[in-house]
Amino acid sequence: MDLAEIWRVMRRRWYVLLPGLLLTAALIAGVYLLVPVEYRSQSTVTLLNSKKATVAFDGNPFLSTQASLTGMADGLARNLNSDDSRADLKSQGVTGEYEAKIADNAQGPFMWLSVTGTDPAAVLKSDQVFTAYAEKRLQEFQAQQSVMPEAMIRMATIVPPQKPQAQTKTRLQYLIMAGALGFVLSLVATFFVEARRRRSGKPGRHRPASSEAGPSEAGPSEAGPSEAGPSGPVPDAADSGAGASRTARASAGSP
Repeated sequence: MDLAEIWRVMRRRWYVLLPGLLLTAALIAGVYLLVPVEYRSQSTVTLLNSKKATVAFDGNPFLSTQASLTGMADGLARNLNSDDSRADLKSQGVTGEYEAKIADNAQGPFMWLSVTGTDPAAVLKSDQVFTAYAEKRLQEFQAQQSVMPEAMIRMATIVPPQKPQAQTKTRLQYLIMAGALGFVLSLVATFFVEARRRRSGKPGRHRPASSEAGPSEAGPSEAGPSEAGPSGPVPDAADSGAGASRTARASAGSP
């Protein structure tokens, strides 16, 4: 079946396709209204060496970097994503989904702290609380190991919590899925009706007896007088002429 045939079927069964397309439009509108737009705010922080470790660098923590800081950033991210931290953050008013991880393609102990939700104002506030909580959790984590304050790893905010940005990818995916599903089901219903109509429109297998009888099956009584041939052979015209001339000569020679 080519595109021209598909188009002809769609035009012929428009009364099936049109309601399906209308239902598809209603489904898309329902998804648009039911699936809210999500907003995301993100901050970027980095871990700095302790004051004691930066004495040799005149107290500049950005000149003193160690590989252990990246490992500490990974451990802090895992701690922030734990169930205990989630419960603690929820009690402090953090709403939506949040995530702490090492920044992509980071060449140092950089972390991304992000919050996602449907209310932009609540998302921004939650990200601010989350960023402050991360620094507090870093200090508590080291205090539990009896680390002296001068030797504690510090945290600095590189990018503060940003204005929440709309995340339309998930919503767009749902809209595309709803539209594709409705259109495919409409086409299936259209071609199903077309197939049923074609099967019901075919002639039956058994024809009437009068149409099945051929001329060869007709009896001798059905043949008319004009169809009946002569009982004997038909004399040839040349033989008839020759016989007539012999009769004439015989009559002329007799006394």
